[in-house]
Amino acid sequence: MEAPERSEKGGKLAAETRASEEALAFLAGVEPEELPKCAFADSLTTASEGGRDLGSFRVSVEFARRDGRPCLLLRARGRGAVDDSPCGTTLTVYLTADLEVLEEERHEYIKLDGRILDKRCHMVRRDGQMSVDQVSGVGKEVTRDSVRHPAAALRGLVTEGSNFLLMRLMALRKKVPEHVTFLSFDDKLRISRTAFRELEQKQMEINGKTVDLFGVERILHSVDESPTTWHCYFLPDGHLASRSQVGSPVTMRLLQLPSQNEEAYEKIPLVWEEDIQMRSKFLDRKEELKADHASYLKAHPEIRALISDFLQFLLLKKPDDVFQFAREYFLPFTSDGGPDSSKSALLAE
Repeated sequence: MEAPERSEKGGKLAAETRASEEALAFLAGVEPEELPKCAFADSLTTASEGGRDLGSFRVSVEFARRDGRPCLLLRARGRGAVDDSPCGTTLTVYLTADLEVLEEERHEYIKLDGRILDKRCHMVRRDGQMSVDQVSGVGKEVTRDSVRHPAAALRGLVTEGSNFLLMRLMALRKKVPEHVTFLSFDDKLRISRTAFRELEQKQMEINGKTVDLFGVERILHSVDESPTTWHCYFLPDGHLASRSQVGSPVTMRLLQLPSQNEEAYEKIPLVWEEDIQMRSKFLDRKEELKADHASYLKAHPEIRALISDFLQFLLLKKPDDVFQFAREYFLPFTSDGGPDSSKSALLAE
């Protein structure tokens, strides 16, 4: 059963749901030379409180092009389990140099008691507007939500995808500005806030070596629900060392220090269906081929007649060896026989 679609248009934002001046200044202050230092991949292992391996988490940032223009491409993929129930998250985000979201695709799922809780969210900035569409499903029940906002009204927006790059920059600068609060969307696509705070530095042992970590706290507020808090700790070079949700027994942790000689970009397995740009190209090419094939069939009506004629004889004779039957049927078309001789030979059997 599918619930009716809910659609809203964004209006003026209240003062408390605007990004702080410190947040806007942070985004405006991103220097071009900082971005190459953020272009690398992280790979962490997800573990339970008792140390049991539950899955993995990977996130990468690289330079790309979208609609012919340079941009940043962030991809993240997490696989694990919550109370022995399989779950996962996939993110694909295209960002401008000042961290504005051009397009984001997010997919989350969890399998519970034989049912799949599935949520897909797609947002795109186009023609001065930010369009956000979300489809949530629990078994056969589906809910669709859709909102539209003027892009100018969402200055300082930080999404589930862009926050990873934002925190990398903070970690590399080793500074989280005070009173820095960005805009975000809650689970019901209502405009809310995301705040960041610097945590006390701590040490962690990774692969037998003790390293100093820089901590960032991220608080996701909701209109009518309790906020969700994440603690992320980074190595001095910006690599993510640990990530955990406050109150959850699950922790994501780096098991091996990145080698200075490793390649800058660690390859994340590509699932083309979840890549916005590749899926768009596939759909465009698919429609192009369908139109081309339809045009050819329209220009050659004898094709349909030939296939229909063959199927009629096939169903009439019902041969055990379909390949041999087809060979004998179509063989005269390659010689001087012509189509009529094939029909006569088959009917004579």
